[in-house]
Order: sequence, then structure tokens, then C-alpha cells
Amino acid sequence: MEIRDEVRQEMTRLRERTPDVDGSVVCGADGLTIASDLDGGFAEQTGALSSALLALSRRMADMTGRGTFEETLVSAAGGYALLYTAGPKIVLTILARPGSNLGLLRLEGRRTAENLAAITSRARTPR
Repeated sequence: MEIRDEVRQEMTRLRERTPDVDGSVVCGADGLTIASDLDGGFAEQTGALSSALLALSRRMADMTGRGTFEETLVSAAGGYALLYTAGPKIVLTILARPGSNLGLLRLEGRRTAENLAAITSRARTPR
């Protein structure tokens, strides 16, 4: 199975476990989209912004001495965007509805990011 297919399966499982998720994007730290299940065709822009936000979030965590970056939460009138690293070079961005259970979103976001990191590390390891 190709990496994109495995990533998409993990994105599907995220939606099944967390009904408030509107969609997600998995991209490289360079902003290039690996997989997306977003409606509306703005996956590339979301990936590019996710890459930039990842760089800023990592820098903020480092500069302030808060340790290793874990997540960024953007709260807006129309819902949430949550950003996670999935290994050293992969970014997971989750979009969710207003009123979502943030505890569940954060738990499932971390779980999905860990699963994606495992998938991408297997894909890079020569067999």
C-alpha cells in the first residue's frame, strides 16, 4: 500500500472517532500536501499556511524555553484549526466545527499524529 493511501486511511479513522472534524490536511514541513480530505479545494493553501505556522510555533516554543513544540490551536468564530507535528517533517492540520469537544480533538489529534509519524517513518526506512 502506498503512503498516501495509509495516510488517507488514518484521516478517515480520525473523522470516525471525532465527528466534529470537518477535514484535515497532511503535508510536509515544506508545505507540499501529502493527503487531504478537505472540502472546497483549498488543501494547498492550508498546507502552505500549516508549514509557516509550524515554523513559527516551533520557534516560539524554543525561544521561550518551553520545550519541544506539541500543538497549536487556532480558535475562530467559525471553528478551530489544530496543528500537530507527525514526525520531524510532517504536519497534520485538523479543522473542526465551533463548539467541538476540544479535549477529544486534542487527544485524537495527538493520536493521529503519532500514527502518521509511524506510517511515514516506515515508508522512509529501506526494507
